[in-house]
Amino acid sequence: MKNFQSRHLVFLGLFVLIAVVMLIGGGSEVKVSPQTQKMYDFLDSLPRGSVVMVSFDHEASSLPEIRPIAEALLRHAYSRDQKLVGVALMAEGTLIGYRLMESTAREYDKNYGEDFVFLGFKPQYVAAILSMAESIEATFPEDYFGTPVGQLPLMEGVDNYQDVAAVMSIADGSFTTHWIEYGRIRHNLTVIAGVTAAMVTTYDPYLASGQLETMIGGLRGAAEYEQLIGVPGGGGRGMPAQTASHIYVLLMIVAGNVAWWMSRRKRDA
Repeated sequence: MKNFQSRHLVFLGLFVLIAVVMLIGGGSEVKVSPQTQKMYDFLDSLPRGSVVMVSFDHEASSLPEIRPIAEALLRHAYSRDQKLVGVALMAEGTLIGYRLMESTAREYDKNYGEDFVFLGFKPQYVAAILSMAESIEATFPEDYFGTPVGQLPLMEGVDNYQDVAAVMSIADGSFTTHWIEYGRIRHNLTVIAGVTAAMVTTYDPYLASGQLETMIGGLRGAAEYEQLIGVPGGGGRGMPAQTASHIYVLLMIVAGNVAWWMSRRKRDA
């Protein structure tokens, strides 16, 4: 315990605060942003049976923020009877992506092979994006489980991007830009995205130019989307804890500066 310092108390206090807020539970109403509303309107406007490609372009470390975003978007798509084709541009997103698609599919009684498929991970992401523009089956001859893609009912008639209504990039980094640069710009593929809060400003120029159709970002975006679809989730549960932690950090900054100022006054006295 002799190495126990004041900063450890700060971290312990933050842990206790978040734990208490999460245990109390209860989400808070949030104002829906224009981009979140646009995302909802876009998916809601797609005809039933439209094929949407979902690309899991993230690492496991971002799952606490990515999971609520992905679940909200997947739930809306399944509720609209859209057909989902899952892929992963990052190896870490492979198993995570399948589990997210499968768990939300069960909520809506959707069947693998008919309502959703998961093609898995393909290295050399730029080459994979370009190759799927020519042939999805040639790029992914087998799905995640080794089943030939041609034997999956959902994939009948889904040859390339011309048969895909949009690609939904679930990302914690810059991978969405590759879908824009090699899918949107070269092949007019509609790109939508769910990204971590830290990446929102990175994609604002793409939104302004129209190269990115729309996106939602962070826990706030997930909470807003959960309100629109009327299904509670991790976004709404996490927002109070996130807000409380932000306030706590601000108070600690103020307290630290006050303590420094008082100690300086004592030295100068």
